[in-house]
Amino acid sequence: MNRIQPDFLRRFPPNERYLVGLSGGRDSVALLHWLLEAGYQNLIACHLNHHLRGRASEADARFVQKLVVGYDLDLVVGSANVRGLAAKQKMSIEAAGREARYKFFARVAKRKRIRTIFLAHHADDVVETFLINLFRGSGPAGLAAIREVSKRRIDNVDLTIVRPFIALWRSQIDNYVQKHRLKFREDGSNADLSLFRNRVRRRIVPYLEKAVGRNIRHSIWRAAVIAAEEENWIESQLPDRTGAELSVLELRKLPVALQRREILKWLRARNVGNVSFDVVENIRALLDPGSPIAKVNLAEDRHARRRAKKIFITG
Repeated sequence: MNRIQPDFLRRFPPNERYLVGLSGGRDSVALLHWLLEAGYQNLIACHLNHHLRGRASEADARFVQKLVVGYDLDLVVGSANVRGLAAKQKMSIEAAGREARYKFFARVAKRKRIRTIFLAHHADDVVETFLINLFRGSGPAGLAAIREVSKRRIDNVDLTIVRPFIALWRSQIDNYVQKHRLKFREDGSNADLSLFRNRVRRRIVPYLEKAVGRNIRHSIWRAAVIAAEEENWIESQLPDRTGAELSVLELRKLPVALQRREILKWLRARNVGNVSFDVVENIRALLDPGSPIAKVNLAEDRHARRRAKKIFITG
């Protein structure tokens, strides 16, 4: 676990208060243990019951409660009907679960007045997410989706997400768990090949490594890190887009690449979910003065509209 960089950790001193995501699985249990060993004592654990695995989900919640009591930490438990959310919003179970988790984290952050959360994403997650987004046709922002530190605005809460394990591989976390004899919950859904991420992890990455004849994970991880660093710089150069409206005239003056980035940043600031390339392009089409279309459908029954040379969101 020595690959966690000291200069990275210095940005988050141990004496401050933080949230930590705790599913009960191997990675989050290892993260919690490591944070405590590193002196992070002012932690509040956050566990969301997704209700996807019946009794196993309830057992996960009980395990987390027992674990946190042993560490003498506070715990906030939430609940979400992820399957129902996926059906309602016409999204995958994975996407619905991710959205439910972040909304839960934002609620806890607001209630506890803490704006930073530690999550247990690691290097293998970076590789898998990079490939998933590549297959979906994502641009650089999608390829750089998992970063050491990122900010996410959720329901008017600006949440800072910190991932200390981003440079660690699953095998290293396994070794840490074994060394410290940590107990954790196995998620049976990790073997479910109907889930896209599991197919990428268990079928596609091994196939690519066999076809190429070498371990490609490090190369993909490096590409994702480079993309993330470049995205961080580009985002820092873009204007603040937290306002309610976009100026059609100002956007028209920009190159296409910057138009897309401005629209994407604005949608994220407005808490718009499921932002795809098509959504951005449909909004960009509103810039055409000859276009008869003045409304674009967004997730959760929201809409982007053009009126009086302004683009704004309703719903």
